[in-house]
Amino acid sequence: MGLFDFLKSSKNNTPAAIGNLRVDIHSHLIPGIDDGAPTVDHSIGMIRKFQELGYQKLIMTPHVMSGVYDNSSETIRTAFDELKATIQSLGINMELEVSAEYFLDETLFERIKSKDFIPFNGNHVLFELSFRHEPQQLEDFVFLLCSSGYQPVIAHFERYPYYHDSIEMAKRLKELGCMIQVNLNSFTGHYGPGVKKQALRLLKANLIDIAGSDCHRIEHLQILESHLTDTAYHDLLQSNVKNTHF
Repeated sequence: MGLFDFLKSSKNNTPAAIGNLRVDIHSHLIPGIDDGAPTVDHSIGMIRKFQELGYQKLIMTPHVMSGVYDNSSETIRTAFDELKATIQSLGINMELEVSAEYFLDETLFERIKSKDFIPFNGNHVLFELSFRHEPQQLEDFVFLLCSSGYQPVIAHFERYPYYHDSIEMAKRLKELGCMIQVNLNSFTGHYGPGVKKQALRLLKANLIDIAGSDCHRIEHLQILESHLTDTAYHDLLQSNVKNTHF
């Protein structure tokens, strides 16, 4: 096997029915509040594309990051309600839910303690880490969530470069009660070869709990659609991903 053979995606004769996941958990479709959809027209286009792919429910998760995206629970819910009303007025048959993608820093600990956040599915909390520096308080945060009755979900685990040499941290987090979310386009190589390799490692080890689009623009869905003959997506649909539980 050549040095980069692991990046050559084997193909299937038919596209994977990605809509069988039913629910997308992790997207940036609410217009104008983060680096996702800039306008409601962009939001509508993406939601229609999800519908074409066979999805039945979208859990929207705008960024909450102190000093960058200072979204509050109130501003998120207000913007979501406006988008939802527009989608309903257009007769688009898509179930919508709102949550957020929270950046792990000291302010997030305070949010959890004061309950100033929006979980999905009742008690699930999606959070992300810095891409530059491994956080020292990760296990403490997972413990805080679990002990407070919440289900932690780490966003796009495969994208953190400081974990790329191993899947042991993924195993450790699952032991602590954290769910692992992986981006669908990581299998395409969209985020680079290291991310793709880590995503395939996690899939092979059956460590992926949730597959999400992390959709910021319609091109993300078009990239995904163009790769659905890749065997990785067929394997993903046969794995223990829990999207349909939501």
